[in-house]
Amino acid sequence: MGLPRFGRPEGGGGGGGGSEPSPNLYVANCGPAVGISHDKIRSVFGGFGPVKGVYAADESGARVVVCFDGEVSARAALEALNGRPCPDLGGRSLHVRYSVERPVCQANLNDSPLVHTYASELKIPGLYLLHDFISPGEEKELLAAVDDRPWNSLAKRRVQHYGYEFRYDTRNVDANRHMGELPPFVSFILERISYFPGLLCASNASLDQLTVNEYPVGVGLSPHIDTHSAFEDLIFSLSLAGPCIMEFRRFLEGAWLHKDVSGTDGNVDGLENSKFLRKAIYLPPRSMLLLSAEARYAWHHYIPHHKIDIVMDKVIKRSSRRVSFTFRKVRTGPCRCKFPLYCDSQSKHD
Repeated sequence: MGLPRFGRPEGGGGGGGGSEPSPNLYVANCGPAVGISHDKIRSVFGGFGPVKGVYAADESGARVVVCFDGEVSARAALEALNGRPCPDLGGRSLHVRYSVERPVCQANLNDSPLVHTYASELKIPGLYLLHDFISPGEEKELLAAVDDRPWNSLAKRRVQHYGYEFRYDTRNVDANRHMGELPPFVSFILERISYFPGLLCASNASLDQLTVNEYPVGVGLSPHIDTHSAFEDLIFSLSLAGPCIMEFRRFLEGAWLHKDVSGTDGNVDGLENSKFLRKAIYLPPRSMLLLSAEARYAWHHYIPHHKIDIVMDKVIKRSSRRVSFTFRKVRTGPCRCKFPLYCDSQSKHD
């Protein structure tokens, strides 16, 4: 069961209260990002009446929603704390408004799904995540290796391509332009991948294309499915230097997009409706993610453009850079996956 969903207050009314009175309060300038735990918030607001829960209001870590048993307690807290320094909360001046809980079915693109830490919790077939796939020492060596090589700059991030170049303008690779074997510094990763859980046999992991991405703090990745016609069934992504959240979205039947959103360096404008399932997972440094089967072909994956992520009620700041190694195998024949509805226009299914 997910966390409650709350509407952001609309403007301010007399006495500082936004919207209609409710037992839920939206409290700004208060939260883990400013050094105030949810337990401490619960304790202070509990002085005005029983508190049912304290929830993150958004991804900032500096705004929360405090839920009381009734409107009387919420009104008392609002009148006592809004716009005034609170000695029990580090002397911070709180900005308090009423907040209305919405049914989960009304959630939209602005809501954040519950973030899981293990792939099995998402229940997406073909999704795997191994923590500590490499050691800190190996991570340092990989970063040094790519930093000794030239980067190509995109709009918001830098990339390197090995084996075959991924063309962002066509969302594909030219299989006739082989750039050579993958670099020696990833040989141990390829060997380790051959024993990855979920592989039917080692031959399934004969990977020949590598894209290295460097994301500055606050930069993510727009929702996309890796082009069916470009790559085979397995996509491995190794996270280095910093953590992030990856979100997965599967559009429901009849809600498929007519605009192209398969590119990996575009924007989110192609998401024209909200009829999709959403799930999210936390990717710590040195973890290896595998997208296969349904997870690879039918779910858009997406990295929110955040500087702070909230995982299990904890605020996690993104580091100054995050680097990912994405390993794939270039497709040389038609796509035979079981998800033609989610296929790009260049793919052909038998």
